[in-house]
Amino acid sequence: MSGKRPNIVYIITDQQRYDTINALGFSHMDTPNLDRLVREGCAFTRCYAAGLSCAPARASIFTGYFPHTTGILKNACTWRHSWLEDLGEAGYHNVNIGKMHTWPLNTPCGFHERYNVENKDRYLEGRYYLDEWDRALAANGLVKQQREFYRQRDDYKQRLGAFEWELPERLHSDMFVGDMAQWWLRTYPKTEPLFLQVGFPGPHPPYDPTARYAEPYMQKELPIDAVLPEDLEGLPPPLREYRRHCTEVDHDSVVHQLDPDAHARFRQRAYYLANMTMIDDKVGEIMQTLESQGYLDNTIVVFTSDHGDCLGDHGLSQKWSSYEQIVRVPTIVWGPGIVKAGHRVDAYCQQFDISQALLELAGVEVPGSFESITALPALRGEPWEGRSYVFAEQSGDPSLTHANMVTMVRSKDWKLTHFSGEDFGQLFDLNNDPGEVRNLWDETNSASIKREMRDVLLEWRVASQYHTSEWMRDHR
Repeated sequence: MSGKRPNIVYIITDQQRYDTINALGFSHMDTPNLDRLVREGCAFTRCYAAGLSCAPARASIFTGYFPHTTGILKNACTWRHSWLEDLGEAGYHNVNIGKMHTWPLNTPCGFHERYNVENKDRYLEGRYYLDEWDRALAANGLVKQQREFYRQRDDYKQRLGAFEWELPERLHSDMFVGDMAQWWLRTYPKTEPLFLQVGFPGPHPPYDPTARYAEPYMQKELPIDAVLPEDLEGLPPPLREYRRHCTEVDHDSVVHQLDPDAHARFRQRAYYLANMTMIDDKVGEIMQTLESQGYLDNTIVVFTSDHGDCLGDHGLSQKWSSYEQIVRVPTIVWGPGIVKAGHRVDAYCQQFDISQALLELAGVEVPGSFESITALPALRGEPWEGRSYVFAEQSGDPSLTHANMVTMVRSKDWKLTHFSGEDFGQLFDLNNDPGEVRNLWDETNSASIKREMRDVLLEWRVASQYHTSEWMRDHR
């Protein structure tokens, strides 16, 4: 590694499942550029989001604190500050291109430049917020495909959010963000040290690849879990209500079906995965542009997502639950001379453990109140135990309408999801039930492990409140 502080390029997708990268064992995927990052970098195979939806998860990544500490427990909670401010004070030039999901949407949050592209289909918070993508479409005399238009289709409810992108391909949100990142790198004078965040809106719904990307996936055999009776029987009341709610409210142009036909589920999955291949192509182009502009000799590239998507698994739509499809996120760190190549880390970690390592590599003092543990030894290929437990949180919101506070804790062997103030929950034996089908919450034989996991949850919250008390006092 050179004596210079490394440039950091942080690429984050929206709602990408962990099982969407070929080189990580999922052969149905076409992801040659992400495969390259896996081969030449460090892949964390057990990395967990701290939130069950966008803003809580992202705020934790960029602050170093769990959602209950930041107070960002759902989307549209005020989020104005991040450790990017510390990077800026240390001399980094911080640029955001694409989605960050701060609130307000255009708050600086430590960036010197922001080129916002937010949700593909904004309908609740910030519905009339016009971003860079809206302006680009308008400059071409176009309006983006969105919910009002999709609703006019006779088959709207049967599409499960899967629609072909019919406007020019270059104006698809993910193509636009990828191209804008390249434009910035080619146009702005070379700036080091640089922190560049690239936020792809996909594969978040609407699931909208162009036909040339969708067609190959429609010809594939795709692994899709059946929804078993035990899945539905074990859903806690808030998730049962969420399942029903999603059939009546078309969040992000998705109208959920309680019993969708096999073709509809297949098309939804195929379009979602095709959107990932679109993003993969743009990641490859960004890497080429970084190289042509002279950045790659001293750059760390991070690739991850904020959370995943059930895509009908467990009978559920999108996120807001704590199944592995949601909380386990793909995470790759690449950096020749800095990160050990071809290294896989199976230890359990939170996403902000990697954030701390980035700050250390940038020469920034890490606040003692951070709730992260450094993943720097793992990046270097040194022994690293990671965490015994990982956690994720979410409050009730306009989608999760019948819950107050939801908290997940998982160990290597067990996962517990706690609903505050309620006597129901979820408990899964991950050794014997890795698919999280049989909820053991009410099983007498599981009472002791349920008590043990709840004790872990309680101790974590108490220790967290004490550890972060000064930071919380100063940030009121």
